Amino acid sequence: MDFDTDIAIVGGGLNGPVLALALAGAGLRVSLIDRLDVKVRRNAAFDGRSYALALSSVRMLEQLGLWQGVADKAQPMLDIKVTDGRAGEGPSPLFMHFNHAEIEEGPMGYMVEDRHLRRQLLDAVKAADRITQLNGETVTAQSTDGTGITLTLASGGVLRARLAIGADGRDTGTGRRAGIRRVEWSYGQTALVCAIEHEALHNGVAHQLFMPPGPLAILPLTGNRSSIVWSESDTAARRIDALPDAAYLDILRPRVGAFMGRIGLAGARFSYPLSLSLAMDMVAPRVALVGDAAHGVHPVAGQGLNAGLRDVAALAEVIAEARRRGEDPGSDAALARYQEWRRFDNASLALATDSFNRLFSNDNPAIRLARDIGMAAVNALPGVRRGFIREAAGLTGDLPRLMQGKPL
Repeated sequence: MDFDTDIAIVGGGLNGPVLALALAGAGLRVSLIDRLDVKVRRNAAFDGRSYALALSSVRMLEQLGLWQGVADKAQPMLDIKVTDGRAGEGPSPLFMHFNHAEIEEGPMGYMVEDRHLRRQLLDAVKAADRITQLNGETVTAQSTDGTGITLTLASGGVLRARLAIGADGRDTGTGRRAGIRRVEWSYGQTALVCAIEHEALHNGVAHQLFMPPGPLAILPLTGNRSSIVWSESDTAARRIDALPDAAYLDILRPRVGAFMGRIGLAGARFSYPLSLSLAMDMVAPRVALVGDAAHGVHPVAGQGLNAGLRDVAALAEVIAEARRRGEDPGSDAALARYQEWRRFDNASLALATDSFNRLFSNDNPAIRLARDIGMAAVNALPGVRRGFIREAAGLTGDLPRLMQGKPL
């Protein structure tokens, strides 16, 4: 049977290109399909988010030769401070403080802006000989048989591959066409996202303030700038998002507090609805899902992209090992190994982020006191605190080779 490509990846956001580069480096032919034109994805205003890349994710990007292009634009996260807060009142005196000096590996992670990471991935994909890009293209149908999968494209073309991988987000057409069911619900919250410049130095400290409407993250960027990920109810978020910049800042200032000095906007503002979306299976015949296509979670722990990259690293390792053994990388046996590796971790992450958001997005005095005491207790126990730090750095669990900084 002739194949146009070994692996077809649907979705050219972040996880898709990283997976394409990992597989191409392992000697496979890869087709990367995305509905948007490259010019749109390269636009600095395309996506205003910044990402907290765990240390294990950084090791993976280093191994794939990608980190060097963004390292000088990345801000190390040296400390994380977690506390309750209310607008105009400042943080609670009971808190958790994670200091990177408590582990030997260095910073827990780095903050990188989407505009820098995305451009680095696009450049690397363009330069890779074994990757064929199909930009501005959409998959309209897919069918499988015993040896492969056939994708029908909106342009009328047909692509035959051994395996199709859905990296096409929460509303994954790849998963839907494969019959994979999902558990989904809205949190009734919207994340307001922006970058601010501020008078005081952030010193590489990330802050997570649990406000009654939802969490507020203040994440250090290069220079005297920080990324704000600010959760409000959908109704309040729509009202705030419609305000001019000056009024928007008037509402943000009492939530951030005075510890950063004077603040101002440092770029465009964005908003994203928050929901949970979990695939019941990560695989189907000749199909595998990664990233948000498999598990879209609340950003409360900042682990969404890191979990997606761990999917990518695990799936790339399973495929590379299958190829070395002469096994069909799209076989049920190979895909079962991937699902077994990642399914429990992803379900656990979805449960944890959902529980954290529900526990902390309220202003019940009794619950507030109990969680503050709990955070203070964790902070007072060095062994427990160190475990949380290693978890934040992505150094726990069954790490794929790429996340250990090792080649496939």
